[in-house]
Amino acid sequence: MSNKEIAAAGTISQRRALLAALGTHAIWGSLPLYLLLVHEVPPLEFVAWRTMFTLPVCFAFLIWMRRLPELKLVLSDWRTLRVLLASATLIAINWFIYVWSIQTEHVYAASLGYYVLPLVMMLLGRLFLGERLTRWQAIAVGLAVLGVGALAAGALTTLWVTMTLAVTFGVYGLLRKTVSAGPLVGLTIEALILLPLVVGYLGWLGLAGEGVTFGRDAIETTAIVFSGALTAIPLILFATAARALPYTVIGFLQFLSPTFIFLFGLTVFGEELHPAQLVCFILIWTAISLFSWDLWRGSRKRAKAPA
Repeated sequence: MSNKEIAAAGTISQRRALLAALGTHAIWGSLPLYLLLVHEVPPLEFVAWRTMFTLPVCFAFLIWMRRLPELKLVLSDWRTLRVLLASATLIAINWFIYVWSIQTEHVYAASLGYYVLPLVMMLLGRLFLGERLTRWQAIAVGLAVLGVGALAAGALTTLWVTMTLAVTFGVYGLLRKTVSAGPLVGLTIEALILLPLVVGYLGWLGLAGEGVTFGRDAIETTAIVFSGALTAIPLILFATAARALPYTVIGFLQFLSPTFIFLFGLTVFGEELHPAQLVCFILIWTAISLFSWDLWRGSRKRAKAPA
């Protein structure tokens, strides 16, 4: 299978890519609920288990979709492997900071990080991919910036958490959009790159450390095992969408998952809605509506244009 054949096989319609992006954010937005099941697992250990259990899920998909030849081809491309080494490092840092922030009750900082993320992605798309915003899309981005600014004003002490989450995942998405490896193969190689570190750390933790948490509780252990699927599926969907949609659009859709987190905070966790959060919520959803309307208007114009 050549590189051209891989690229052709990975091409999907923009409608399917949009559905993939929406499915991604539905899962990511629900992650705080899942992390309640593993809140007593140390963050670094959980990330290690998460990486380990992601690998068999990826290989199961590779076999089912008959993508093993693509995996073999990418593994022989040193340039692609170097990019995936960088993306693996970024996603590992992102996972750790996110889990740590939820477990240490910095949910506000984590959600703010994913509100800042779309702005980072749009900036990267503009700088490195030459993507342009329409006038209405630029206005929508301006409204989103105002909303994020209202939130940031009340979270200066945890701004490093916010910016680390936003920058690591923003650059990760850019690398995955430009690398010559499909979403599934790319994630598989990222997990393989991290595997020696994961095995070494878990081995040390079991022999010389405080011991591992795996196996001490049935519900907790099941949740740890399930983390592989919960990691692989949305990342594959995200990488699929990132390869087919403009990066600015992918960036704007990133506002969905932190909004889900805010809604869970209000309805499930009973958190108080502060004025800054309310202002941010109103501004960002106004921006999302405006951005979506402009995309719909543009698609209607293209549909009516002569071939």
